[in-house]
Amino acid sequence: MKIMDAALPEESIHLAVEQSPVWEWIVGIAGYTHGQLRHTFEMDEEWNEDAERMPASLHDSLAKIQETNLWYGLLLLQNEFGARSIDEFAERLTGMSDEQFYDVLLPYHSRSAEVLRKETAQRPNDDALWVQYADLFEGHAYLGGYVRELHKHSKAQLSELFFTVLNGWQNWMAEKSFIAKWLQALVFEEKQHRGLESAKAASEIKRVAGADYAPEPSIWSVKLIPHVSYRPWLLTIRTADVKLFFYPVSEQHLLAPGVPPNELIQGHKALGDELRLQLLHHLRQGPASLQELSGQFAISKTTLHHQLALLKAAKFVQVEKGVYSIRLDQLEAFSRQLTRYLGLDE
Repeated sequence: MKIMDAALPEESIHLAVEQSPVWEWIVGIAGYTHGQLRHTFEMDEEWNEDAERMPASLHDSLAKIQETNLWYGLLLLQNEFGARSIDEFAERLTGMSDEQFYDVLLPYHSRSAEVLRKETAQRPNDDALWVQYADLFEGHAYLGGYVRELHKHSKAQLSELFFTVLNGWQNWMAEKSFIAKWLQALVFEEKQHRGLESAKAASEIKRVAGADYAPEPSIWSVKLIPHVSYRPWLLTIRTADVKLFFYPVSEQHLLAPGVPPNELIQGHKALGDELRLQLLHHLRQGPASLQELSGQFAISKTTLHHQLALLKAAKFVQVEKGVYSIRLDQLEAFSRQLTRYLGLDE
């Protein structure tokens, strides 16, 4: 029997690290205006100390962004533009039609809702359509309200807010003594991860961003966006066809020469104990529950749980449904980090 194979070549996603000062400004705005989690950001103390010196116009713009969650729209616009500067961002935004503008800004819900999303974007004055699309996000922490805020404001009003807050934030950050180091670290991060293997997307995303990823329908591009302002958090969002991972730059890139990163210090503390080393050696043979480990080492579960928690905090083990397993990728990354710090790779 003769078989004719008319199938097209299998497509793979496009995978790349993408950075620019614009991404960093927007991520910083997102972190600063995240009321519930802001106290957990590494920059929170710095932000609080500088609050009194912040220009009133920037303060007011940030308050509006926090009230409306329009930081999400800034991320979606920059995903579309890939702008390298605020001027380029402004030029691209000015050149958009109303339909293009709302098509980018309306958040993705699902494949089944894409027709409705597109129709809503094309009819910015149709109250019923906008209410219908906003209602799809009922129960979400902020996207329903975000869609309603988009409908309340014209393109001109939203554009003016975006220009004002981006320019204000950039000028405010430009005064910081550390900003040159930050931007240098972001450039290095992008150069370091050029030529990612799209065919091994899941493992590459795990290696670079530390995030688990499973292929998703209609996603053809994955962008890994390094950041400093949003440390220590990993932020993920998606559009109809793009997945974005905003991951924290390694602390090592932000420190002065000779200063050991905190990850290195904490990692060595976690490894500096005989029992914890034995636990890692045991888990190297395979995953185990707390009950199994307690029987193997003849130690109370309370003591064992504490020791495993220290290894977990150092990212050397992980636990899922009560079963512990070793994270060889993190141990290997830790070893490479020590090699780099001591200059043994030069």
